[in-house]
Amino acid sequence: MPDAATFLLFIAATVAFLVFPGPSVFYIVTRSVSEGRAAGLASVLGVQTGTFVHILFATVGLSAIVATSAVAFSVVKWLGVAYLVYLGISQILSGSDDPDRAAVRPAKLSKAYLQGIMVNVLNPKTALFFLAFLPQFVSPANGAVWTQILILGVTLAAVGVVTDGTYALLGSTAGRWLRGRSGAFRRRQRYIVGGLYIALGVAAAAWRRAA
Repeated sequence: MPDAATFLLFIAATVAFLVFPGPSVFYIVTRSVSEGRAAGLASVLGVQTGTFVHILFATVGLSAIVATSAVAFSVVKWLGVAYLVYLGISQILSGSDDPDRAAVRPAKLSKAYLQGIMVNVLNPKTALFFLAFLPQFVSPANGAVWTQILILGVTLAAVGVVTDGTYALLGSTAGRWLRGRSGAFRRRQRYIVGGLYIALGVAAAAWRRAA
């Protein structure tokens, strides 16, 4: 178990890391704005479930493979890009231009949850985070390394529920305001949401593995 000072420093660093928006946050906000609070919170739980997958990978050393292998990194990256673009295109094709039916149809919460898992699992930056960030707070003197990685990873997920949940609540509030005030937003909501997913995929495509 990390000592108290190290653990508190890790929590502070984690908060600073998580409040800065990344692909998962943009996914959560987009889902919250378009489909409401419940879908946003389901996405948060999905993203953090994806974090547990990365915890498992880090514990058995797979994060190091992704981080050091150009082929593995590229496979994960392009799968993630393809998935985000797929979500965007599906969103654009899912609705109607009829102003009375313009809102994007709410997805089942299970679908929002599962897509959140995929978005985070297929994000190579998360694997790099576990490789580059967590080891700074791990010391063999504090016990088994895998136990420390597990404890720190679970802490990261718990803090992520709070920070990402805040983004989800803010996004759902903004979505209600936009739908109530802007007829143009309601008519074009599926194009806006789909475009955001595609833009997120393009941004992920531009991410390069550190040398």
